[in-house]
Amino acid sequence: MALIPCRQARAIIIEHHYSHRIVNNSYLHLGVYLAGQQCGVLQFGYALCPARAGKVVADTVQGQYLELNRMWLSDAAPRNSESRAISQAIKYIRRAMPTVAWIQSFADERCGRWGVVYQAANFLYCGHHVTEFYELDGETYHKMLLTAHLKGGQRGEHLRQNLHRAKRMTLRQFRYVFFLKRNWRSRLRLPVRPYLKPEGEEQALACKGV
Repeated sequence: MALIPCRQARAIIIEHHYSHRIVNNSYLHLGVYLAGQQCGVLQFGYALCPARAGKVVADTVQGQYLELNRMWLSDAAPRNSESRAISQAIKYIRRAMPTVAWIQSFADERCGRWGVVYQAANFLYCGHHVTEFYELDGETYHKMLLTAHLKGGQRGEHLRQNLHRAKRMTLRQFRYVFFLKRNWRSRLRLPVRPYLKPEGEEQALACKGV
């Protein structure tokens, strides 16, 4: 695993990740390599609402947490590579960013597996929330694009102009948290819940990454 340029990471995510969308909040970009060949990328950064990090873990300020915004690994990577890649990323963050005390990420219900990668990496499962999305012309749009006129860009404008054709969906997003600094565990403000399991492997969608 090695640090890679932002442009390189974004190009890989746009081409290969199931969302084909980047997260502008990402600022740590790590490449995953197998036998010298790049086979994946992980992007970490701020949460969607950075100021609310303290509502997840008390007294958290910027620089003390990261969110795993995007992860993609090639089919060429061996079994369990996702959890191994997360483990290596955590080791890198511990060395390079010693102020980071915890990491969070979300598993999207669209992928059908409810965060089994994070479970294998020993993240804590802290429940889920329901978010509205819109499906339009084969693409998925977050509801915030309806009101984020300045940040929504052309995608937001396209959704607003074609909302009458869009299909509204409610999807669950499952929150997982990992503490790099174990003494911060007592600051967690959310209840830890038992791991969820997919209702059947045959129902899992073919989503590459998170």
